[in-house]
This record gives sequence, C-alpha cells and structure tokens, in this order.
Amino acid sequence: MKSFNLGVLLFIYATGLWANDLLGLPVLSIPSNNPQTVEKIALGERLFNDIRLSQDGTISCASCHHKDKAFTDGQRVALGVKQQAGHRNAPTVVNSAFYQRLFVDGRAASLEEQALGPFLSPVEHGLKNTQDIVNIVNNDSSYKTQFVQVFNIDEGKITAELIAQAIASFERTLIAGNSAFDRYLFGRDRSAMTQSEARGMRLFRRKGNCSNCHEIGGVNALLMDNRFYNLGVGFERINSEIAEFVAAVRAGDSPDDFDFTEAQRAELGRFNITRVIADIGKFKTPTLRNIALTAPYLHDGSLQTLEEVVEYYDQGGEKNPFLDSAIFPLHLTDQEKQDLVAFLKALTSEQYAQ
Repeated sequence: MKSFNLGVLLFIYATGLWANDLLGLPVLSIPSNNPQTVEKIALGERLFNDIRLSQDGTISCASCHHKDKAFTDGQRVALGVKQQAGHRNAPTVVNSAFYQRLFVDGRAASLEEQALGPFLSPVEHGLKNTQDIVNIVNNDSSYKTQFVQVFNIDEGKITAELIAQAIASFERTLIAGNSAFDRYLFGRDRSAMTQSEARGMRLFRRKGNCSNCHEIGGVNALLMDNRFYNLGVGFERINSEIAEFVAAVRAGDSPDDFDFTEAQRAELGRFNITRVIADIGKFKTPTLRNIALTAPYLHDGSLQTLEEVVEYYDQGGEKNPFLDSAIFPLHLTDQEKQDLVAFLKALTSEQYAQ
C-alpha cells in the first residue's frame, strides 16, 4: 500500500479520497507551521464558501471556484462585488497545493499567502484591510468557537493569518489525479485510453512540444512547470506602446508612472512582480488536469474551446518582442489536432468525470 504522511492521511479521511485518486500526483508537502486536521479543514471549507466575507455580502471564494467546473467558474474573467469584472480568468484551485507560486503572475509563494489576496482586492471581495476580515469572523459566535477549538487560542486572538491557514488547509484537500491518462501511463493500463488519445499523448510529448511547459515526469505529472512564459496572449492591448514603455523603464522611469490603463497594466504579467523587462507578458503555466471542464482558456479567457487553444499554439502564438522561444508554429495536421484534443479530454480525473 502507498504510504502517506499524517497530513495526507487526514485529508484523505476528511474528503473521502482513496489512494487511487492520487494516481499520477507527487507526494504532497504539508507546511510544518500549518499541519492538517479534520477540524481545520472543515473550518477552511466554511470560510471558503462564506459570502459574508465580502464588501456587499455576495462573493465567496466559491463564487469563482465551483466544484462542478473543477473549481473554476466558466466566466471569461472573474466577477467580484457589484458584478465588477477583473482582468484575469479564474484558475482552478484543484492541485494548487503542489504549486510553488500562486496567481497567474506568481505574486504569492504559498496557499496561506494567496488566501488573503482576493479578500483585499477592490474588484473581488472588496474588503479594505485584514481587520475587516477578522471583524466579520468575530461577529459570528460559532466561528469564534471553531477557531478556539482548531487553533487552541483564546477567543479574542483570531487573526487574518489563522483565517488564511484554515482556508489553505481546505484547499490542500482539493486534489485530483486518476485520469484515463494516469491509468494508462502510470497505472500501466493500456486499455485506459483510446488510440486517438494515445496518439495525442505522443504528439503532446514530441511534435506538439506541449510537455516543454506542461511537464510529464517518470512517476507523476502536474502538467505544469511552475514557470512563466510569454505566449502573446493579450499582448495586442499593449503592443503599440510597449517600445515606449521599455525605453522609459530602461531610462530609469518608474513603470507605475507610465500611462497604461489597468487593463493594459494587467497584460504586463510577471513583470508587475519582478520589474524585470524580460518578464513582460509572461504568465504562469496552468495545469492541464481537468482542462475539459475549465473553459474558457488562457489568462484572459479569450479562447472558448480546446480546439481553439490547439489552433492558437499551432499558429505559434501571437508575435511580439517578448514571445518565448518555446512558442513556434507546429504545422499539425487536422488529425493531429483532433488527437491532441482527445488527449486533453483524457486528463479529466475520475471524480470529476462522473
């Protein structure tokens, strides 16, 4: 029997997962300063689904992360308080426990750090500061009782950090492997995929160059690499001004002083975090697990179908001065495109395929 550490056993117990549901995934690492407990997971799930944790009492974490859509929302971009639209497509939370960086620009280094970000976004939950979050929780006596029991603290000692730890603990239970692909490759069940899906997997790893970023290892596959790439997606929003912007930054001007709109600034991607010119337009590689359920696609939700995504890559992305060298025309045949799409659909975990 596969061995697990205590934290993994606890989330398996709490969520009803079995060992085969983890097929194809690496060992889960649990932070030593935030161990999993069944009670903490339950508290985190309650917080994740609580619409009171928003400015107008309409938005919860679950508003953008629906279980029936593999914890995405089906929207082009996320919608927050007062139906405000953001600039980014809501990524899946499933398997985010394995990520080294969170958010598509990588601005958070852990689930605990990520958990508070949406609460403080004026477009998403719209709360002004972390004390607003704490106050909402403190106004519910049952929350106070849970926090005292889970964290062994006095009733008046609830902090935003503890709230984030609880939410992160719940999110670490949102794990899914055991797709047809996993059973075929890692389970050695050659009947698990169709001939078209198997051809698509070979294309994915070779001619399609997909596994350069959506990695498949020898014993597991997150189907992402925790790195950042410029694919040209959305670059047309800043392309006409990018030369002037780069010249200004190189001359020592602050990037924040350039006359970009918020929508344009969002397309700078990883650059907004690192301030490294080479990072302009780079976004984090998304996982492809359960990709058939998480349309629309790309960081701006601009493509509606997997067929469109394959076509975009086949054309070599959108040309721009920072296009990654890993993106180039693939010259796929119609049959190869169909096989690639078939393979992508074989990445749906059994728990979401039902």
